[in-house]
Amino acid sequence: MQLRARLEALIEEMLDGQIMLDEAVAEFEKLYIQKALARNNNHLSRTAAILGIHRNTLAKRVATYRAQERMLSANAPRRRR
Repeated sequence: MQLRARLEALIEEMLDGQIMLDEAVAEFEKLYIQKALARNNNHLSRTAAILGIHRNTLAKRVATYRAQERMLSANAPRRRR
């Protein structure tokens, strides 16, 4: 299946699920950056070059994602044993 067809199918699913555009764009960007970092062994400069953005921009976005994850884990209910 071609990329455009796969994207169109995904967009249909997201529209059916009433996903807002800003949420979809933010999640896409986050996953795209995470995958690019993984491919480049978390090397910021190399990843930024491949993505076509400045290293500082990438570092700020990664820091934001990590802060969001910490907030989510801090707010998650803790299970008792």
